[in-house]
Amino acid sequence: MNDYGANQDLGLFSGVFGLIWLAVVVFFIVTQWKIYEKAGKPGWAVLIPIYDTIVLLEIINRPIWWIILFLIPVVNIVIAIITIFDLAKAFN
Repeated sequence: MNDYGANQDLGLFSGVFGLIWLAVVVFFIVTQWKIYEKAGKPGWAVLIPIYDTIVLLEIINRPIWWIILFLIPVVNIVIAIITIFDLAKAFN
């Protein structure tokens, strides 16, 4: 029995999935970059982990210690929702 065909299908699926994942990541980087620039912050901040969250908290006028809240399970979901609504309010 030859499993070459199954391995080939898995490789094709992995490649397609990888390209879709890459497109989604690039999309989110570009959109967040534009949001930061529109808020008068440096767009490149989106590329630096943790610093991007600090910049986001500055945009929505929340204290920097909120980063700790993003690390707590379940609480991070609530904080993320609050952050999204505050970001929407920041841009009317």
